[in-house]
This record gives sequence, structure tokens and C-alpha cells, in this order.
Amino acid sequence: MKDLLRIADLTADDLTVLLELAARVEENPAFAHDLLSHRIVPMYFAKPSTRTRLSTAAAVARLGGTPVTVGPDELQLRRGETIADTARVMGSYAAAIVIRTFADTDVQELASAAPIPVVNALTDGHHPLQAVADLLTVEERFGTLRGHRIAYVGDGGNVARSLMEAAALAGMDVAVATPPGYEPPDEAIRFTATEADRNGGGFTLTTDPAEAVKNAGVVYTDVWLSMGDPKEEQARRRKALAPYQVDEQLMTCARRDAVFMHCLPAHRGEEVTARVIDGGRSLAFRQAANRLTAAQAVLYALLTDRLRGRR
Repeated sequence: MKDLLRIADLTADDLTVLLELAARVEENPAFAHDLLSHRIVPMYFAKPSTRTRLSTAAAVARLGGTPVTVGPDELQLRRGETIADTARVMGSYAAAIVIRTFADTDVQELASAAPIPVVNALTDGHHPLQAVADLLTVEERFGTLRGHRIAYVGDGGNVARSLMEAAALAGMDVAVATPPGYEPPDEAIRFTATEADRNGGGFTLTTDPAEAVKNAGVVYTDVWLSMGDPKEEQARRRKALAPYQVDEQLMTCARRDAVFMHCLPAHRGEEVTARVIDGGRSLAFRQAANRLTAAQAVLYALLTDRLRGRR
């Protein structure tokens, strides 16, 4: 498996490898510190980023390499050079490519042409690095993943999709609550249901946040508004998602020891109240810290051919 473009490309064993590597990195940040010695990793960011940009740059540096961050105006793509040509050129200089952009098809084209590993650092459809960090955070908290219920409440976008796919591979009980019309894609629903059943977990898709959160050990949400949403779309989304805010009342439907998770950035007063995200049950900032170890584990696994992938 050369690339990590989406969680659904992994097997359950692959996910276990990544989580074990991430735990190893957490114990020893200098693990494989010379793997990328004298090599660069271009990081292409077409979207603003805080956690992804800094965590992947730090991961490259920990592995002994030099991260080189570029944006749309710094490459020849805007002047008509193809993605495939760009990928081939990067492949002659670099050890791997990290890309955060909009269309999944662009990332697929880049990976297809690049002779080196490509890591999806967020697209409109997927956020695999976040999901690896999320499950690492849950595993740290509870000691295991299998048998725990994780409930996602809100918009079924890229974060929800990667999270539910990863949790299904880990054998968790996955529950997703979205308003009508905001469900995850059918492909993600089918994958999650199939893999949850195969790995000893379960899957629930509902429009009722309280039903999803019932008996959950983890309650997760994400922002309601995407980058660049027009004002009319923002108003429509706020109205549809208002009943899905995670507040203290909703948290009472979960287990007494349940934790709250959020991939950040957070909009207090919209998808979550300040009392929840800033309270003692919140793991949001532990998740953010784990983005570094997750990125380091993914890069190491791809560069050393540790992942089997689905063939």
C-alpha cells in the first residue's frame, strides 16, 4: 500500500499497525529519527490549516526530514501544468507528498502518477489522519476500542466519514446522528455497516441525537459550516443542525464516564457549548496533540511498506 488516501483503503490489521506505531512514537518521539535524513517532503495546502500543517511538518522533522510547504500560487499548476506532471517531478526530489485540497479526484490523480507515497491531509470527502489520531485518543482513554460505542452528531461530512470507517475497522459500536439530507455518503454507510459487523461492532444511523448518544463512551461533533459556504447556505445549515448541538443535556444521555471529542477548530455556541468543550470530559486538545504522533506513524508505515491495503 503506497498511499493513504482514505480510511476505507485500510484493512483492520492496517489500522492496528498504525495505532501500535502511534503508541510507540508517543513513548519515544525520536523513533526512526533518521528515516528521512537529507530528504524533503512537499506539503501542498490549498486550504487554510493549523493542526494538519504543523503536525505533519513536525512529524517530517521528527523523522529527520525537511518539510517544504507550498500553496497554489507557488507551483506551476495555476499556469496549466498537469497534476500528473507535478507528481512526477516531485517524485524525483522528495520522499513523500502530503496534500490538503478540495477534490478527491485531484489527490487520486496525484497518487496515481507519483512514484512516492501520497498522504491525504484532508479533502472534501475524507480526513484519514484525523481519524487515526481520534482512535488513538480513545484507546489511550479506555485502553481498548472494541466494545465501546462512539457517537457522531452533526453533519455527515469528511470527518464523520473517516471516523465511522475507522471505528468500524476497530470493531467499535458506531452511531451517527444527522439531519435528513446531511447523512454520510451511501458508500461510507455500506462500508461502515459491513466492517462493523465483520469486526464485532455495530452501526446505527439515525436522525435522533439522543438515540445515537445513548450508552456511548465517546460523543463527537464537528463544525457546521464548511470553508467558503455562501451566506444562504450558512443560514440553511445552521437551522438544520441547531437541534444537533452537543450540550450538557445531550451528554447526560451518554455513559457517566463518556468523553467529548472535536477535531477543531470549534465554534462555541454552534455545534458545541463552551461548557462541554472546555469542561473536564473534553479530549479535543488531546486529539490535537495526537495529530503529530498519528502523522508520524502514517509516514513511517508508508515509507517502510508496513500496510497491506485492500487489493
